[in-house]
Amino acid sequence: MESMRNRQIIIDDTTLRDGEQTAGVVFSPDEKKRIARLLDEMGVGELECGIPAMGKDEQRSVRALVDMDLKARLITWNRAVKSDIQASIDAGVGAVDISLSVSDIHIRHKLCKDRNWVKEQLKTALGFAKEHDLYVSVGGEDSSRADLDFLVELMRIAKSLGADRFRYCDTLGMLDPFAMYDNVKYLIDRVDLPMEVHTHNDLGMATANAIAGLRAGADFVNTTVNGLGERAGNAAIEEVVMALKHACGVDPGIDTRRFVEISRYVGQASCRPVPDWKAVVGEKVFSHESGLHADGVIKNPGNYEGFDPGEVGLSRHMVLGKHSGSHALMYRLKQLGIEVNRLEADDLLDRVRSISQRNKRALTDTELLSLCRSLRRVA
Repeated sequence: MESMRNRQIIIDDTTLRDGEQTAGVVFSPDEKKRIARLLDEMGVGELECGIPAMGKDEQRSVRALVDMDLKARLITWNRAVKSDIQASIDAGVGAVDISLSVSDIHIRHKLCKDRNWVKEQLKTALGFAKEHDLYVSVGGEDSSRADLDFLVELMRIAKSLGADRFRYCDTLGMLDPFAMYDNVKYLIDRVDLPMEVHTHNDLGMATANAIAGLRAGADFVNTTVNGLGERAGNAAIEEVVMALKHACGVDPGIDTRRFVEISRYVGQASCRPVPDWKAVVGEKVFSHESGLHADGVIKNPGNYEGFDPGEVGLSRHMVLGKHSGSHALMYRLKQLGIEVNRLEADDLLDRVRSISQRNKRALTDTELLSLCRSLRRVA
């Protein structure tokens, strides 16, 4: 953990590339610029911003981002072929990820080639990129199912030809954090080349695997806003950053107060609304109903909140329903400008619980105020 605190960890957000590869998601050029601007203003160090080889429209979109003169480095995704890299050069970027399949299952059943072909392809593509003075991340697609010693061999070739880093991809999201840590450390211990980790969420462990890769020595981590990405998505930037800060004691220099703002915007632009219970940025993740928890939060928020909701742009809510207690009820009524004594609160609470049980939901403020007025008239 101490080594993490002594290293600069770079967030490489790929919302505009892998995020847009979510089935059915398309960002307009203006939406891409808005997302890029928000990420840049938040302090994200690198943006993977598209695939220029897709065609002229994508090249124009990437060029528009280049012309914004952002502080973040812009990097594009490319197959390990010269034509893809040339398309990125034409789009105006100075950094590329060149991706090639590295697992035997991909080499045999996707590429229909062998390991020697992969090594030669790496040499050709990387050599071409370096001839054009590009910053290069060598992306190992399906690294998590590849032979580790073959990855070592590829990384040594990449280092000898001037690659700037290697991207270890858990492409199918099949690792657990312990295997991720062991694999990344195995590679770092054998090749002196900066490491990047790219994790998917197919088994629900993308964020945990991202943190494990960083703890093992990786300096770069891929994220997307809201965890967008193919299939079950990628590691969510809001989760990775807050985990680094509060679980690991590492501050990656991101303005977390804008997480809700960018989360809502990307949710709208992607037509993938943010669930209320979404970790870190969900509208209801700082809502409290249980009497024990609500009472604890009223006494000291630190009793049941790991960090202040304002740190990510949220606020705290007291929800009144089946599991509420009298302290929470009195607290919420006071916020609404109504003072009640303990006996009144206990009487109200019975009605609140009954109505909540019948309606299968919490009471709204309007319902609560109406209930309060009706009981006082009866009294």
